[in-house]
Amino acid sequence: MKIARFPATASLVLASAPLLALGAWAQTPAPVIDNERVTVRDIMLEQGKPAPVLTHAGDYVVLYVKGGAIRSADGKTAHHADGSASFGHGGNSSDTATGSPAHEVIVDLKDAPSKTVPNTTGLPPAFPRPGSKKVFENDKVRVWNYAWQPGKPTPMHFHNTEVVVTYLGDGDVASTTPDGKKTVTHHNPGDIVFNVANRSHSEELVKGQQSGIMMELK
Repeated sequence: MKIARFPATASLVLASAPLLALGAWAQTPAPVIDNERVTVRDIMLEQGKPAPVLTHAGDYVVLYVKGGAIRSADGKTAHHADGSASFGHGGNSSDTATGSPAHEVIVDLKDAPSKTVPNTTGLPPAFPRPGSKKVFENDKVRVWNYAWQPGKPTPMHFHNTEVVVTYLGDGDVASTTPDGKKTVTHHNPGDIVFNVANRSHSEELVKGQQSGIMMELK
């Protein structure tokens, strides 16, 4: 009679996370962004159903597009507001929405050199700006919320950092550079983009509604 044997590594993984439901290990969602600086995954949490297990090699940030009462892999439940953020390091994660469905964007930070650049333009930084709200900051990232308003362009500003933007609305934002060049971009709710540093422009909502969660990399 043959005896089934698990590899030692598999045994260690299962033993290290006794609170994670086995079904949660089934599928790891593909990244929506994966570059030299970040890996970004878009996670929809069904009520009462553990999310797929993610293994984090280093620091990571959870952006709560739609928050609520969420139970983490260690069995603790916390309430996270819409647009808020939390920070973690290493290990496995698998959240469960206990009250109502939730929506997370999970950003793994890679061990790569910072791309932050000096601001020599004389323009103000992207944050703070009128109407913005900081929800989290440490030595790795800054997270803030902002809603664009029709007829109220932002001040001309300089992006000295890379930024992951999660769009929450359905609308068009016009970007105008210091030389007057204008580009209009449409985003749907849930669109996630990665923007590079060293950019100057102003922004204005020109159609629909638009807001976002901004995560700046330091």
